[in-house]
Amino acid sequence: MTIIRQPSLFDIQELYEMEPTHCYEVIISSIDLDEIYYAVTKKSRFGAPVELNYAAMIISAFIRYVERIPTIKDLVKLAFKLNCGFLVSDSVPSEASYSRLLSKLSESNVLEKVQEKVVRQAISEGFIIDDTIAIDATHFEARDQSPPKAEKPKNAPKKRGRKSKEERDQWLKEQAEKEADKPLYVSVKSCTPS
Repeated sequence: MTIIRQPSLFDIQELYEMEPTHCYEVIISSIDLDEIYYAVTKKSRFGAPVELNYAAMIISAFIRYVERIPTIKDLVKLAFKLNCGFLVSDSVPSEASYSRLLSKLSESNVLEKVQEKVVRQAISEGFIIDDTIAIDATHFEARDQSPPKAEKPKNAPKKRGRKSKEERDQWLKEQAEKEADKPLYVSVKSCTPS
């Protein structure tokens, strides 16, 4: 899939009216993917070969936020269906591959640079008019991590071997009561045939 670079940004109303596949192309075309791709790819030709389609993984990571896909696991299931640029011959990237990609992106400041470029372009085209720009950095709970588990109280393990003196005395009393309740003579029916 080739991506055609768009010279200007898009209006949000136009974005809502587009089909999803065209919407993805418009959004991704306004982002400089080359800079992001360079930040996550391997720098030398030595070492293990890279068999992942990083360009398609980056696009699918952006589309994850556009489509509000809650977890990486759901993204892996839908990645080939989202028209992100994966080839038929590409293997499905695992959750671990996406995790490594996102950790590489978070370690570098490439996303901040790309965001600054998009904001400057929006200001120059008149989408952002105000002199001050505020970015909401409200803390929100992450959805990719499992919720913390409540600790269960540990039960005391059962002791093996001898019982304590109190437990043994109680057991002896129970055995004596059982013996006292048994009848002295047991009636036996004759087994001879009549």
